[in-house]
Amino acid sequence: MRVCGRLGLAFLLLVLGTSSWAAKKVDLDYRVRLLPQSDQAEVQLTLAQGAAVRSLDFDLGEQGTYSDFKADGSWQLQADARRGQWHPAEGKASLSYRVRISRAHKSGSFDSRITPAWALFRGDDLVPPARLDQQDGTELVARLTFELPAGWKSVETAWPRIGKQRFRIDNVSRLFDRPTGWMLAGTIGSRRTRLGETEVTVAAPQAQGMRRMDVLTLMTFVWPQLQSVFARTPAKLLIVGAGDPMWRGAQGAHNSIFLHSARPLVSESGSSPLVRELVHVFGRIQGSERSDWIDKGLAEYYAIELVRRAGGMSEERYQSLQAGLTKAGHKVTSLRGERINQATIARAVLLLQDLDREIRLKTHNKRSLDDVTQALMRLGKVGTPEFIQLSESVIGEPSRVLESKLLQ
Repeated sequence: MRVCGRLGLAFLLLVLGTSSWAAKKVDLDYRVRLLPQSDQAEVQLTLAQGAAVRSLDFDLGEQGTYSDFKADGSWQLQADARRGQWHPAEGKASLSYRVRISRAHKSGSFDSRITPAWALFRGDDLVPPARLDQQDGTELVARLTFELPAGWKSVETAWPRIGKQRFRIDNVSRLFDRPTGWMLAGTIGSRRTRLGETEVTVAAPQAQGMRRMDVLTLMTFVWPQLQSVFARTPAKLLIVGAGDPMWRGAQGAHNSIFLHSARPLVSESGSSPLVRELVHVFGRIQGSERSDWIDKGLAEYYAIELVRRAGGMSEERYQSLQAGLTKAGHKVTSLRGERINQATIARAVLLLQDLDREIRLKTHNKRSLDDVTQALMRLGKVGTPEFIQLSESVIGEPSRVLESKLLQ
């Protein structure tokens, strides 16, 4: 029986190994040509074997963002121009189009921008999200290549570089690999270092006031604390920045963060916008079912807590910060809602601090909110009932803090 069992196991492993080995790899090449004179980029997707993909159904979003579609095979645009479907031709097949780069708010500030000297944008906008229908046993191998305007020196992305202006796109959580995250091209300045196993780059257009070394110093200072909570650190991390008229804020994307060059690394309130976005990027926790308070509250909690643990905050400053949070959130009656404002986030931080103290007390300092956060990272999307269940499993009994009417 033992011999049969071992032979059966060996045969199963052989079948699984053969199945994996037999997966057909098909090249998918993205080529991007930046066109500052027309505020656009020309994007071309090329499949080495078009027959491997039955269709790509794109979500084109706002009308007018994408235009001038040309395809090998058939291209069908819906009447409202919000979706388009590509059925590639057999053999080598390409789809090309143009995409508008600059995106402005009513206030006049920009989320992304292209100038005669540089371009700062998100790769998510270069290639819209799509539903992929491909042949069974096919694996797309995606690469991204940039063609830069004359005089532009370089391009930075959060993806592994495999050539001068070429990158490998591989996202294990998606079937359709597309180039996501912040990207910066042109006449730019960069500073690099390695923190733990992560290659960190801070880049900005020249003469935009970006304090690259300040950013690297704060990250080096807080990194051990960050890594102790979020062990899942990326192989590469890109921080990009620019001054006005870019949006005056901080925003994370795939293994990358935008930080306005005039934004303080630690605000007057005591929290760090940079550390907050690092928490979003590393944790990848997303609140669902009217539970945005979870990811936004945790990000703000750690933006304070990690700086404090690293020795960057005195007890006097911490108590002053607590008073500010209490004042900001005292009128909040519920954390559950469609929209989360600063007052709600402040109240969420206070609840999370109370929960951390309860966990430490009831487990005799053997567990903390960090254990809950690490469990949430494995879930990705989480609602309030799941958050309560996970927290109480860490405590080992019902939580008094989480009985709060704020969560009802």
